[in-house]
Amino acid sequence: MSSLTKQTWTKRYNRDRNQNRARKAKMSRRSTLSAAELFAGFGEPGKPAPKA
Repeated sequence: MSSLTKQTWTKRYNRDRNQNRARKAKMSRRSTLSAAELFAGFGEPGKPAPKA
């Protein structure tokens, strides 16, 4: 049978690991611009680019 200390450490480890994974997943959802945002400055397709 596991000791109470080992159970506590395991719970804490899993909780911290899940929190970090959730935080990084949340950050990664918005880390890259969408195609519309990325190419917004190029103007409409088939038309000349706007003058800078």
